[in-house]
Amino acid sequence: MVEHEVIEAIRKADKAIDQRDIDALMDFYEEDATLVVEPGRYAHGKAQIAEVFRAIFAYFNDSLLVRQSNFQVIEGGGVALVICKLELLAERFTESRVSMHRRPTYIFKKSLDGKWRCLIDNSYGTDL
Repeated sequence: MVEHEVIEAIRKADKAIDQRDIDALMDFYEEDATLVVEPGRYAHGKAQIAEVFRAIFAYFNDSLLVRQSNFQVIEGGGVALVICKLELLAERFTESRVSMHRRPTYIFKKSLDGKWRCLIDNSYGTDL
């Protein structure tokens, strides 16, 4: 079975997070994307999302690694819903306030350039 293109986009974004590459990470998002920062708090647009990721990297002492698996992709009308398993790893992180295992949900949109980009990034899934 051939993997859906959004899975490759997610893997590239995870690699960008692992490498703290904000520019590569921002290519993952639509211009008007929304990121769930934490339940009830959102970042809108690439500028805010980039700012949030800089803060996330600092919060995890620049040791955050992302691993995602068990992808389920449902596509229709130029959008795709993605559900998967997420594991956050951070070897230099000592607080336990953040759940390191989640079931995120993402909404992707096929852009005019043919790339799938994330429109809604909800790493908390239904735990909101």
